Amino acid sequence: MTGMITLTGVTKAFGTKEVLKGVDLDIPKGQSVVVIGGSGSGKSVMLKSILGLLTPDAGTIHIDGMQTVGLSRTERAPIDAKMGMLFQNGALFDSLPVWRNVAFRGLQDKTLEMDAARDVAAASLAQVGLGSELLDLSPSSLSGGMQKRVGLARAIASKPDIIFFDEPTTGLDPIMTDVINHLIRDCVRDLGATTLTITHDMTSVRAIADKTALLYQGRIIWQGTTSELEKSDDPFLNQFINGLAHGPIEVEGQTLDVAAGGGA
Repeated sequence: MTGMITLTGVTKAFGTKEVLKGVDLDIPKGQSVVVIGGSGSGKSVMLKSILGLLTPDAGTIHIDGMQTVGLSRTERAPIDAKMGMLFQNGALFDSLPVWRNVAFRGLQDKTLEMDAARDVAAASLAQVGLGSELLDLSPSSLSGGMQKRVGLARAIASKPDIIFFDEPTTGLDPIMTDVINHLIRDCVRDLGATTLTITHDMTSVRAIADKTALLYQGRIIWQGTTSELEKSDDPFLNQFINGLAHGPIEVEGQTLDVAAGGGA
């Protein structure tokens, strides 16, 4: 165990369906690791297991030296306090103004008074290129791209050591995707944070990843640096990153074999 986050032999099944089949992954301190994979590959289950929202059936997950599998929320509270999260759909509360969304953790755990929380929110919004005129607005009045940036501001507001990004560019146009990728890279660099991103967006991978891992059918089947990714001749990786219909990756339960030359 050498990383800020280390998964060893992590398995998870739902009934007879095995979703994670022995995941091994090491995320070094201060690095940005991106896990790619298609729908149903196990990315979300892996992330939820790391966050303590699901309990693996076997294996260990160490976060900053603490073995976290099976811990209660109270027991893992010191670890959770070091984390920030950008959810796929923003997960902002429309009933709260933007500033209270951004400072939500500090207000909830009472580490911030109201005035200080508003100042923290303004500073975090500035880090993602948004002005103080948004502080009192409802999230529902913002565009999808702005909501994503508010979500990023919330993720970094507590200056976490670890940040998780769940499909951070889903639903965004190419220009806003580039904006979000650059903001993620810059904010992570400024904080010196360790990050784990799950995505299927190769534009994001190339923009933010120090290391990439391909999760397929519940196992990490390839991992390496961005430069190694571009040079790899791994058939699974090449099929995924190039969006090819034909190859060894099963699509809708069928194996598409390049040599067969047929459709699926």
